[in-house]
This record gives sequence, C-alpha cells and structure tokens, in this order.
Amino acid sequence: MIRVLAPLPVLLPLLAAGLTLVLGRFPRLQRTVAVAVLGAVLGISVVLLVNANASALGAEATTVGGWPAELGISLVVDRLSAVMLVVGTTVTFGVLLYAIGQGSADAREGDPPPVSIFYPTYLVLTAGVCNAFLAADLFNLFVGFEVLLAASYVLLTLGGTGPRIRAGVTYVVMSLLSSTIFLIGIGFTYAATGTLNLAQLAERIGALPEATQTLLQVALLVAFGIKAAVFPLSAWLPDSYPTAPTPITAVFAGLLTKVGVYAIIRVQTLLFPSGALDGLLLWTALATMLVGILGAIAQTDLKRMLSFTLVSHIGYMVFGIGLATTAGFAGAIFYVAHHILIQTTLFLAAGLVEFGAGSTLISRLGGLARVAPVIAVLFFVPAMNLAGIPPLSGFIGKLGLLEAGAQVGSPLAWALVGGSVLTSLLTLYAVAKVWNRAFWHPVENDDAPESEPGPMRSQVRLMVGATAGFTVVTLGLTVFAGPLYGLADRAAQDLLARRPYVDAVLHQPAPAGPVAAPVGGAP
Repeated sequence: MIRVLAPLPVLLPLLAAGLTLVLGRFPRLQRTVAVAVLGAVLGISVVLLVNANASALGAEATTVGGWPAELGISLVVDRLSAVMLVVGTTVTFGVLLYAIGQGSADAREGDPPPVSIFYPTYLVLTAGVCNAFLAADLFNLFVGFEVLLAASYVLLTLGGTGPRIRAGVTYVVMSLLSSTIFLIGIGFTYAATGTLNLAQLAERIGALPEATQTLLQVALLVAFGIKAAVFPLSAWLPDSYPTAPTPITAVFAGLLTKVGVYAIIRVQTLLFPSGALDGLLLWTALATMLVGILGAIAQTDLKRMLSFTLVSHIGYMVFGIGLATTAGFAGAIFYVAHHILIQTTLFLAAGLVEFGAGSTLISRLGGLARVAPVIAVLFFVPAMNLAGIPPLSGFIGKLGLLEAGAQVGSPLAWALVGGSVLTSLLTLYAVAKVWNRAFWHPVENDDAPESEPGPMRSQVRLMVGATAGFTVVTLGLTVFAGPLYGLADRAAQDLLARRPYVDAVLHQPAPAGPVAAPVGGAP
C-alpha cells in the first residue's frame, strides 16, 4: 500500500495546482479543489504513517517509473518522513481554512479579495514540502526545496507592498545562497562517490578520506542551516516572515524551517554517523537558543517576538541532533512535531489579534482579554506550551532533551542542559510580558479597541475555528504524548540503525546488526 500511495502527496497538489490555475476566474471552485485535495493528502499521510509504523522494517520505498533505485527517483516512507508528512499536511490544510476565512472577512470589510494565484501557489508549496520529506536522493531533495522556495517567493510578496517586497528580496537572496551552497555540495558528493542516492551514499561515503567527508558534511550543513535558520545563519528570518500575510507567515514559521531541520537529521544519521561535527552542532544549538530568545525579549512587535522565539527553539532540535543518541534524536523528532504545530498556532492567534486590533505593536494593544476572550485563550494555551509549562507537550519534549543531555554527561552536554532551562525561562518571560501587556494591561491609546471589533465576530468564525482546531491538536500532543514519544523513539532507533532505510531503497535482505563497513565501487 505504501508504494502505491507514496507519490500521491506530491502528485495530487501539483495536479490540483494546474486545475486551480485554470479556474482562476472561479474562486469558489478554486477553494473547493484546494480544500478537497489537501484534505485527501492529509488522509493519505495518516495512512502512510500507520502503515510505516506497523511495518516490520519500518520503511518502504517506491521508485517512480519502475526504474532501478540507482537510476530512478525513489521515494521513501519511514517513521520519520511519515510523521513529518502528517504534521506538515495538517498545517497546510488547517492554514488553508484560516486563509479562506481571512479572505472572506477581508472582502466583507471592503478589501480586495485574495489574488487568483494564491491557491495554485499554495498547492505547489505543499507539493514541494511533501517531496522534500519523501526524497531518497540529494538531487530530488534539492528539487523539493526549490519547488517550495519558488512558491514561497510568490506567497511572501502577495499584495506587492513596499515592506513585503523588501522582505522578499532578503528572503530570496538568502534562499538563493542556500540553494547555491547545496548545489555545490551535491556536485562534490557526486564527484566523490558517483551517486546521489542516499542509501548508496550511506554505503559509500564512509570509504572517502576523512577530509573529504568533512568538506561534504560542512557544505550540506551550511545549506540546511540557512534554511533552518540556525545561528549565525538566521539573521534573515525575523525581517522576512512578519511582513507576509498571516496565513503565509504561519506556514513559513511553523513548517518551512523544519524542512531544513529534517534534512539535517536525515544526512547526519544516514551519511555522517561518525559524529565528527557533533560538538560544533552542540555549540551552534546553544548559541541559537540564547541569541534567539534574547532577541525575542527585546522586541516590541508581537510577530517579530514570535519570529525570534522561532529561531531560539530551533536550537532545541539541533541540541538533540548534536547529541547523536537514540534519546537525543527521539527528543528532537518529538520537539520538531510539537514546535511546528505550536508556532503555527501562535502566528494564527497573532493574526487574529492584528485583524481585530489593527496592529501587532505591543504598545498599541491592551485589554484584549475583555473584548476578545476567545482569542485570549487561543493565544495563552500555545504560549504556555511554547514556554514548556507542565504538563504540556513543550515540557515533555524539553524534558526528553534534558534527559538525553544528562545521559551523555559531557561538560558541553551539561552546558546545553543549563542553556535549555534558561531559554525556557526566558521564553516564559517573553510570552508572559506580551500576555500581560496585550491582553490584561489597560488600554492607553485612543485608537485601541474599547469594545469587540466587528471583524472579530461572525466574519472570522473560520479563522477562529482553524486556530481553535490547531490549539486542540497541540493539546492532543500532550494527551497522547506517551504513544507519540514512543513513535519518535522507534524512528530514532531506525535512523541510527540505518539498515531499514538502506534495505527499503536498495531492496537488499536485512542482515543482523548495523550497516556493514562502507566500501566504494558500484552497488
């Protein structure tokens, strides 16, 4: 079943993008097609996850067109990619509903309706994300990145305002830089090994000289580090994301940076298991946490504050990756899933605040808990989850990473444990400051809302409903944390074993024990 369904999360959105482009003059039909297709992709992703988790091997691959794996385009569904598919398609489907609600509310308020290119571009973005999660070779991963980046260029600049164009220029420049470095890394990898297939690379790359391996690893980590907004490669993000429309910002902040994190996890476990740069990753994780959260504390705009917390909490994921243990990767995988949903929810809640109050400047907000109590709750719950308040999933994910660091027990690991606790406390301070000022502090300026604004009533029911749905899903991560963390642990075991992934792609019988010592030559 996996082999039949695996291409559909990529193919269905691409086909729907073409159809919605043809239906450009019929926005209702565009919306219907987009919702139906993304709903179907979400359902398919859930089926893929259930089957991958139930599989004895834990992974299954299909090669498009029936070509041999060495020549064709292989797609792999293992526990990690299936989890990312489910979480990613949940985000794209839910945010689409929010975007439809916002478009309807804008139209009722007299603003221009969303341009007809939105739905095709959004579907292309979804296809690129799904392709990146399923790709079994470096070049197809590059294609997935470029598809989603090309779509994101359009989405980021929708409306054509000056701030969006300026932010789009920064985003495009950094994305092109990342893609160029990635392409150079791909060229070096092919020149050194004769293949770009990840399973073959897992068997060949260990035979290369250590200096060559380090060069390839650095090139790929820098490319993915820019995409994931890892410090010091993260300066572009806080200036780029807040200017976009709220649905786009939510998808970008919640999902796109995690595609970069996913790529780091995949190449670190599959291609570079020796751990040569694990220490560097740990130092980078610590710097990302602290620099990001200090930047968040200094912000006076809600969206910019959330953008800096996004950067900061990428550090938790890199922390787990740098530990390079089963517990570390399990914590990182769980935290990636948690953070995608939490960050998306927070940006959608911030969009509701902006839609109703007319601003996200904290100095212009006040008293929202009285005039919009539902929105106050929809912000408070994910904010506390982001800060890691027990017993929410943020606390569970951070606790897992802290335990993994304590198990390693090195001075650097303990420094990360301390840095993680400090970052969590500072996150609580940052979100509590916003909560107090925007929702409870008395209104000080004359243009602040004295009563519930009109747009926050029936016109935005779909927006509020989508945000509430995400809030319920994030609470579900807490309720079902046990089995979900168990799934993350099994995915981590598969990643470190490497054998399930290699066998799924190359269709080799699985021997006992880890992957044999890598050798060069033809497969």
